[in-house]
Amino acid sequence: MKKQIHIGCSSFNNILWKKIFYPEELARPNWFDYYCTVFDTYELNSTFYKFPTLKTLQNWYKKAPEHFMFSVKAPKQITHIQKFNNCAELINEFYSVCQDGLKEKLGCILFQLPPSYHYSEEKLLSIIEHLNPEFSNVIEFRHESWWIPEVQQKLSEKNITFCSVSHPLLPETNFTGEPVVYKRLHGNTRMFYSNYSDEYLSNLSETILNTEKEKPVYIYFNNTASTAGILNAVQLKKVVLSK
Repeated sequence: MKKQIHIGCSSFNNILWKKIFYPEELARPNWFDYYCTVFDTYELNSTFYKFPTLKTLQNWYKKAPEHFMFSVKAPKQITHIQKFNNCAELINEFYSVCQDGLKEKLGCILFQLPPSYHYSEEKLLSIIEHLNPEFSNVIEFRHESWWIPEVQQKLSEKNITFCSVSHPLLPETNFTGEPVVYKRLHGNTRMFYSNYSDEYLSNLSETILNTEKEKPVYIYFNNTASTAGILNAVQLKKVVLSK
């Protein structure tokens, strides 16, 4: 597999994965260690619900092996409550904690907006103005009004990635011209549960492998409420490795 391709999940602590992924005799506190033997990246979503402390991220750093990469989801205080309004200081604090805590294992910073957040030029400019270009920023929109050329162009000009998604209510466009390729697979047609077919994963692998050689690629399966997410992640990695 190309060095720049990172495949993983948005969760790891699922009892349903015992026997089908985690060995039956493996104690739950050791599950993340085992996860790291199979995958080289993890998308931290707990930070969406609670602003991370430096100690928490340092602990994640220590748990993960060398060359492992974390992507970190921004707190909902930024994206869902304040919606980038008057939160420059909060965003800078978040950047600082991520950088100091995860160091070279920090991959992308993910900002997911709510479905009620519709496109406007003013909102787009506000997002851009608040983001620090020194970080690998990814924006995940949840309303289809953002799927217009002007948005992708302006984000790309500022080195910001438009997140590709597989989502029941959103267009499935694989944005491969971004600073990094970042895709979240939420399950389609049933959010968080649906399985992806072998054909779908094979086509996705072709998209991944056809990106520019040095461009980082992050693929995260968020259909983790069932066994689908972990099985899909294992299968996609297998398919990519075989090509």
